[in-house]
Amino acid sequence: MSSTSGSAPAFLSLSGEDFSALVAKLGGRPFHGRIVRQAILEKGQLDFSLMTSLPREVRDGLQREVRLLAGRELERVVSKDRTTKLLLSFARDGERDATVETVHIPPRDPTRGAGATLCVSTQVGCPVGCPFCASGKAGLVRNLETHEIVEQYLRGRALGELSRSVVMGIGEPLLNFANLKAALDIVHDEMGMGSRKVTVSTVGFPDRLRRIAPTKPRFQLAISLHTPDDDQRGELVPAMAGVPIEEILAAGDDWFEKTGREVTYEYVLLSGTNDSPGHAERLARRLARRRCSVNLIPFNPVRGAPYGRPVLAAVELFQQALAAERVIGTVRWSRGVDSDAACGQLRIKNLA
Repeated sequence: MSSTSGSAPAFLSLSGEDFSALVAKLGGRPFHGRIVRQAILEKGQLDFSLMTSLPREVRDGLQREVRLLAGRELERVVSKDRTTKLLLSFARDGERDATVETVHIPPRDPTRGAGATLCVSTQVGCPVGCPFCASGKAGLVRNLETHEIVEQYLRGRALGELSRSVVMGIGEPLLNFANLKAALDIVHDEMGMGSRKVTVSTVGFPDRLRRIAPTKPRFQLAISLHTPDDDQRGELVPAMAGVPIEEILAAGDDWFEKTGREVTYEYVLLSGTNDSPGHAERLARRLARRRCSVNLIPFNPVRGAPYGRPVLAAVELFQQALAAERVIGTVRWSRGVDSDAACGQLRIKNLA
C-alpha cells in the first residue's frame, strides 16, 4: 500500500489536468492518467502498486506523491446481520471534527445474487435537527467535497459488490447539491451505478426540488415526511417549520410530472407520537390519488432520544390503513440495530 504522507493531495481531489501533469512529471504518458482513473473507479483497484499496466516508475511515484484515498477509517462496526458501518474522518488542516458514517448493507438473502446497498453521507453533521435522529445533534460542521462523497462509494465497494445506493446518511443532500450531483455523475458514468439504483433522501425543500426536477436528475427521490400534520412536522423536522405539507407534496407531484419517476415518502414510526390509526388515516387522505409510495420505518433507537420503537401490531395497523386508501406502504425494518446503525450514532459516540 502507499506510504504517502498525509499532506499529499488525494487522487480524486485532483482535476484531470492536474493529475495528467503529475503523471507526466513522474515519467508517464497522458493515457496513463486514464488507466489510473479506470483502475480505481471502474475496477475498484485501491493500490497504486498493483496497477501493473503502468510503468514501475509511475507506480512508485504515485505512491510517493498522491494519497489514493483522502479519508481515514477511524472505526468499523459489523453487526450480527453483516451490516458494516464505517466511521470515516476527512479532517483537513485545523479541523477538529470532520467525521461521517458510511453503511454497507448486504442483501438479506445473498443466494439470490443481489449486491449490497450503500448508505452515503453528504455533510459533516446536519442542520435539520430532527429530534429522533443523531445526525444533527452536534449541528452542521461543513459540506463534504465531491471527492469525499465518491470515496464513500469506493470504500463501500471494497466491502462487497454494490447494487444500490441511498443518500440518506449524515446531512441534508439538497443543501450540498452541487457537490452531490458532481459525485453522482462520477458514480453513474465511471462506476456504472444506474440512475434508478440511487435514491436521494431529503426533507423536501420545495423550491429546490422544482429547480432540480427539469434537469434530468440521475437519482430517485425520497422525501422524509414523518407526519401528516403541519404542527407536528415543525416539531419533528425543525428546519421545515412553517413550510406546509401540501406545498411539499405539490413539489413531489411536480417532480413526477417532470421526471416520470414516482416519489417515495419516508415515514419514521415513533411509538405513541406519530403511529396512531388517526395519523395513518390523515396520511392516507393526503397521499390518495397521488403517484407515490410510502416507506414505513420503525424507529431505530437513538440514545437520549425521547422516542420508542413501535410494536409490530401498530406497524401493521398503520400499513393496513394506508392500503385501505390504495396507498402502497412498505415496512423497512432497520438493519444493523445492534451496531449503532441509526444515522449519526457512531459519530456522536466518537465525539463524546
